[in-house]
Amino acid sequence: MKRSWAILAVVFLGFIAAAGCNDYGSTFQNNTGATITSLSPSNINAGSKDFSLVVNGGGFVAQTVVNWNGTKLKTVVAVDVNGNVLSVTATVPAALVASPGQATVITSNPFSGAGNNGLSNPLAFTINPPGNPLPVITGISPSTAVAGGPSVPLTITGTSFVLSTDPSGGSKVVFNLPTSQTTLPNPTITATQITVTIDSSLLVNAATAGVTVINPPSPAPPNCVTNCTGSGGGPSNTETFTITAAGGAVAHTSVAEETPAVSANGRYVAYTSAQDGHTQTFLRDTCVGADSGCTSRTMLISAAQDGTSGNNDSHWPSMSSDARYVVFTSAANNLVAASSSGRQIYLRDTCLGAPASCGPSTQLVSTDAGGALIGTEAILPSISASGRFVAFIAVTPTHNSSQAAQTKSALAPAVPNSGYRQVFVRDTCLGVANCTPSTTRISMEPGDAPQTGALPAGPALSGSAKNIALAGGSNPTWFTRTVPVDDRVFLAITGAKP
Repeated sequence: MKRSWAILAVVFLGFIAAAGCNDYGSTFQNNTGATITSLSPSNINAGSKDFSLVVNGGGFVAQTVVNWNGTKLKTVVAVDVNGNVLSVTATVPAALVASPGQATVITSNPFSGAGNNGLSNPLAFTINPPGNPLPVITGISPSTAVAGGPSVPLTITGTSFVLSTDPSGGSKVVFNLPTSQTTLPNPTITATQITVTIDSSLLVNAATAGVTVINPPSPAPPNCVTNCTGSGGGPSNTETFTITAAGGAVAHTSVAEETPAVSANGRYVAYTSAQDGHTQTFLRDTCVGADSGCTSRTMLISAAQDGTSGNNDSHWPSMSSDARYVVFTSAANNLVAASSSGRQIYLRDTCLGAPASCGPSTQLVSTDAGGALIGTEAILPSISASGRFVAFIAVTPTHNSSQAAQTKSALAPAVPNSGYRQVFVRDTCLGVANCTPSTTRISMEPGDAPQTGALPAGPALSGSAKNIALAGGSNPTWFTRTVPVDDRVFLAITGAKP
């Protein structure tokens, strides 16, 4: 019996000895090495490259080594001439931060057996999921609503939207009124499109609102206890949303007596009117012939990609048969990124009748690769039924100062009535695959001849874009020259019938 008790005593002492020893062979004890106060950086995104980790604190020696989850890192200890440690820096390989999570950082100094294990206190380092991107809005549809009207389904197109299934919760749509900001509920999100509803309670009064998409930061890694913050995300650019007064009136006043353009079914009307000190081009949905749920509304046509109004006057709208495309003349220089000087022809895609992924956009039409339009001003556009072809007049101002006066009336903008007036047709390639946009000059007519005082008329393009009619000056001419453009023949005519 005494022998059995002796065996049990030996086993118990062996267990105590094994449990009381640490990695350095000493008995269990508190850390006796350096003291770590902070890490720089304290967190990083998963998937980052190799990086340098600075360990701050005290009690470091020239032989200090930084450990990452028990793995010794390549450590550089900087010392001064007296051997005092200035900094401790370790290189963390990319493989150690490939996945989100947390790591334990600890330093080890040389140990001397029992009572000195050389270990520091541990600090946690956070490896965040990859940061969420910054969203970009390229367009919203619609961009207007009537005060007091029903809720409006809104489609936002752009890039870098975060899906609702993302652990961060996905992108948020914020509707910014002058007096409030509201996060719109229940958006449906893809990487390039968000659909959401603007509730009627936000459309009570006429106002100019803004639509912004905000991406949240990526979430903290699972089981995170320190430095638990995500990364990335942020707000997009803001798109303008106009709430018009009851009855659909946009805040503008009637100006130039210019001929409006009407869609084939009579529902849409394009016209010019003054707003904020400039003449702008607008499109009115009258809801004539539409479903009973249609609400009359007015859209700004002379607008830049972000919905900003033109910073100079716009005139002479012409629209495609379905009202999706509207062309106009504008002296504004903020409608496209690479704007030409003087009045030019622009085309606005309203996205009416287009798929939900369409975003309203503006492009310059009075341009050509050969340089024929350099130094000219473009006026009086006419668009084909499909919206693909646009005819217009380009004017090269005269150098004869006695004839440089512009013919204008109190109700109409000045129109160059001297110089060389050339007729061009632009093939925009809209709706056609494997097509390269091009511009063709149809005719040249000298404008330095004596004028009758009447305003010159622009070209009229047939719906099929096969023919162009042009009213000339005092000498009517039948143009026998025909120019094939992409299997279509354009016949230019001036004056009355021969």
